[in-house]
Amino acid sequence: MVLQAIRFCMLLDINLRDKKQCRNEDFYGDYTMIDIKSMYIEELEQFIVSMGEKKFHAVQLYKWMHQKLVPSFSECSNLSKNLKEKLSKQCTMITLEPVKVLKSTIDGTEKYLFKLYDNNLIESVLMRYHHGNSVCISSQVGCKMGCRFCASTIDGCVRNLSASEMLEQVYRIQKLSGERVDNIVIMGSGEPLDNYDNLIRFLKLINSQDGLHISARNITVSTCGLVSEMYQLAKEQLQITLAISLHAPNDSLRRTMMPIANKYSVEEIIKACRYYMKETKRRITFEYSLVKGVNDTRECADELIQLLSGINCHVNLIPVNPIKKNDYKQSDKKAVESFRKRLENGKINATIRRELGRDIDGSCGQLRRSYIGQ
Repeated sequence: MVLQAIRFCMLLDINLRDKKQCRNEDFYGDYTMIDIKSMYIEELEQFIVSMGEKKFHAVQLYKWMHQKLVPSFSECSNLSKNLKEKLSKQCTMITLEPVKVLKSTIDGTEKYLFKLYDNNLIESVLMRYHHGNSVCISSQVGCKMGCRFCASTIDGCVRNLSASEMLEQVYRIQKLSGERVDNIVIMGSGEPLDNYDNLIRFLKLINSQDGLHISARNITVSTCGLVSEMYQLAKEQLQITLAISLHAPNDSLRRTMMPIANKYSVEEIIKACRYYMKETKRRITFEYSLVKGVNDTRECADELIQLLSGINCHVNLIPVNPIKKNDYKQSDKKAVESFRKRLENGKINATIRRELGRDIDGSCGQLRRSYIGQ
């Protein structure tokens, strides 16, 4: 049956037993409701036909969900009452509920805290630039990667997000703000490549001509360096930007900052990056959070130059956001600029990320943590 063929049947009443680890297969509960918003249009057509309905209704429904961004079947005005009733009995149209919205008085950045259907919370951010609006979305509830400078990993990973829950962050922000989303960065809570199948489904749905049709070149996927999945992603031949959370030029320093460095070496990551560029012809971005007295020295800059020499890349320098659970301090502006200039002199393209939303807990996991702690 079609329901069994479609992997993303969602079961309500989640009761996750281990909040420290993301399970390989999400545990949901006792009964199924089909997550219809996560379906490709071809799958939706099969499903609609299996219900005894005409195939063209699938296109109508798909556009209601992915172009008009309606939150419920009742708003699909050109579908029959009978079809809407059948859909309501068998399916769920995942829609996120905004719990809290904060707007920066400094730069207009908006931070959204969304409640999922199982009462878990995730964060998303709307950032306004001259070139258009960017939305930063989460890929998991929490994160198990354990990076010391990131608040989203403090309580571990609860579960993966479905493709529909990733889409909904973009959809709800576009509806709530009344502004078109032009760019997407998957750099919120979670490790996207640790939720690989749902990530790929999200990328293809958001890029669909029958949906918002956001160009793949306007989408960035960030990873801390899951090497096996990087090779797999390269073979997908997607025209997205891959961003590597590097943060250190050598293994010994990286291990003190990122536990994943105990599994994959910097050399392995760079080798995977070269393969990715060969397969996709896309430039790689390396993210480098500058921590005072840790990785912001001239020696680190020189090592980074040597490491990235000959790679078509861009280094995004990020003054680290201080969080209460660690002793990391932000490098001062002079040190950040000095680091950038040294990279540029070494023929490595580098820019300093503009800090956004500093007054509203703008970095990953901070708003969720503060809300849970209330």
